[in-house]
Amino acid sequence: LMQAVDSFVVYDDVNYMKQGWVNRNRILVKGAPHVFTLPIANASAFSRIDELSVHPTVYERWRGKFVSTLHQAYARAPFREQVHALVERTLLPGVPALQEVLLKGIEEVRAYIGAKAVIVPSSRKYANAQLRGSERVLDICRQMDSTTYINAIGGKALYSKEHFKANGQNLFFLRSRPITYRQGNTAFVPNLSILDVMMWTPPEHSPAPTTSSTVSRPSASGRSSATCSGSSPTARIGSASAMAAI
Repeated sequence: LMQAVDSFVVYDDVNYMKQGWVNRNRILVKGAPHVFTLPIANASAFSRIDELSVHPTVYERWRGKFVSTLHQAYARAPFREQVHALVERTLLPGVPALQEVLLKGIEEVRAYIGAKAVIVPSSRKYANAQLRGSERVLDICRQMDSTTYINAIGGKALYSKEHFKANGQNLFFLRSRPITYRQGNTAFVPNLSILDVMMWTPPEHSPAPTTSSTVSRPSASGRSSATCSGSSPTARIGSASAMAAI
């Protein structure tokens, strides 16, 4: 999705979803999926993502342990040094806001894979958190002066092409294709964090899911936008929060 648009809007002012993918993802440890969870203080489904911070007494210890786990799990991965450096830049020291870590991760992945999209946090620009669903998306599109909105395929149940067209927006849906790549000498395990993809493949191959032919970019006279929800697991390469993105 990040590769298909000019602006990538991150919903960081929506409610945090417990047991969702805002601060969780999976990496490969000893040939099997391993879930990691960024520790958050006072996590609640009644709190917005931009109101939360990492856990002040647990985060630093978790940070060191997670980095160590990555070093051990990917000791033979060909691109481990570049990805280790990216992770250490993402996991900010001290007691950062959750929002800071998430956005840092999305930006680091964007730069690593060479995507040109501008990352725009919804909390810092649009002042429309009171709107819901397609009305908020359309308001963002109007503020951005865009002509095309691209959403992950799961949005087909939420958004109507006719409704968007009536409001001056082309609506497309992006479907990810299954991919495989070599993960050392183990049997392939799908649906892991983009960290795993980046560890084993060069940067030009790291945007692993490719778009279907039904998704097209706008003409030279138009601009496209994409909205990314901070709680969507489909965001494992960028349409979710940063930790899900990495």
